[in-house]
Amino acid sequence: MTVEVLSRFRSAKQTKDILERTAQGKVDLLIGTHKLLQKDVAFHDLGLLIIDEEQRFGVAAKEQLRRRAEQVDTLTLSATPIPRTLNMALSGIRDMSAIEEPPRDRQPVQTYVLEHDWGILGDAMRRELDRGGQVYYLHNRVENIESTAGRIRQMLGEEVSIGIAHGKMSESQLSRVMQDMADGEIQVLVCTTIIETGIDIPNVNTLIIEDADRMGLSQLHQIRGRIGRSPRRAYAYLTYRQGKILTEEASKRLTAIKEYVEFGSGFKIAMRDLEIRGAGNLLGAEQSGYMMSVGYDMYLKLLNDAVLEQQGKSAEIRPECAADLTVSAYIPESYVPQAKQRMDLYRRIAAIRTAADSGEILDELLDRFGDPPKAVSALLDVALLRSDAAFVGICDISQKERQLIFRFTDRVDPPSLLAVCAMASYKGRLLLHSGTQPYLTLYLKEKETSLQAASALVERLRIKREEKATVKAARLQ
Repeated sequence: MTVEVLSRFRSAKQTKDILERTAQGKVDLLIGTHKLLQKDVAFHDLGLLIIDEEQRFGVAAKEQLRRRAEQVDTLTLSATPIPRTLNMALSGIRDMSAIEEPPRDRQPVQTYVLEHDWGILGDAMRRELDRGGQVYYLHNRVENIESTAGRIRQMLGEEVSIGIAHGKMSESQLSRVMQDMADGEIQVLVCTTIIETGIDIPNVNTLIIEDADRMGLSQLHQIRGRIGRSPRRAYAYLTYRQGKILTEEASKRLTAIKEYVEFGSGFKIAMRDLEIRGAGNLLGAEQSGYMMSVGYDMYLKLLNDAVLEQQGKSAEIRPECAADLTVSAYIPESYVPQAKQRMDLYRRIAAIRTAADSGEILDELLDRFGDPPKAVSALLDVALLRSDAAFVGICDISQKERQLIFRFTDRVDPPSLLAVCAMASYKGRLLLHSGTQPYLTLYLKEKETSLQAASALVERLRIKREEKATVKAARLQ
């Protein structure tokens, strides 16, 4: 198999030779950077296009590649997909698979977000050097990177070996620095975001980033992935300038990168990025942003219907149930201070369909905000009640003083409903009203809450419905 590489480090003569042999079909695998986007790149018989680190390419670049590779299988790889790509996968337009198994003997990176403080950062670097490790210090401004390296040398002492790496260095200079770093001859590497991809040095286990608030969420996750590549515990310090007031989006990004540290968190970070920045435009160049004209939820529903139509399937009709109960169910401002976060949580809680969905949101609330108050727990219970009630054919639950009224759709199973009405525990408490739209009145017992009573009745309806389905299946066998 003939494998070639195309990048800026190839001479003009080498590049010309590779392109000629690629066009003739003499190159089996061509690996390249953005140079593959050049107009003079032609393939003899392209069979597979793989785009690695997909988040580093713009829509125009990716579409340019695809135009040359029409009807060719395309595989995109990314630890943190951009919002547009993730949304397309979640919507069913693209297939998606996730690798969640972490490498053996790895530990999550301990992540800190703090104001830049040379005293704290100096201690962090000394601790890493004392245990025989190495450090990345990310300073993303080439014009004064030398002075930053000089300050670190002055702080740590002349005996500490300090190197510099950035994109304006020549190939030979950069290669020599990275080889010295890999060999352990450089203890602290002061660098730009050039280390974001393709660097794997297990002995580097402390990372310090200046002006982390100016970086994207996926970029921070990618850079943090340069450390913690050995069984040793790694530490990441994401700093911002002293006294700086962070924007709301920057604060959200830093909070998210601090919270999501476990293995496989790239997908969760991408989901959070989708929530913060929006889904982007499927047909245009925007890779993030909101569909403001119809609202995000409606946009997803319309998109899902369109995808099902293209697949030859009918649009899913999801039953809904309204619940108007005298119960305190809301998210207090004292529990979740930011209004946008509360609105986001309300939207996600309203979309709960199963106990697993409810449990997942509850776990997230515990991690982010601590133990939820009763009002939040009640809100989760009401959301689950609405979903379960819709499943058994209830379209409305309302309360009048000590009475609960359940209204039904044609999805309700009459035998199951009659079986529940005949239960001894409901004797004298249930009244079934017939008519064009039947409804059921339940009288609450003393000290019984409306939420408890409604949930119990819906659960019994579900059980009776499932028992009937089981018996029917057994008869068919």
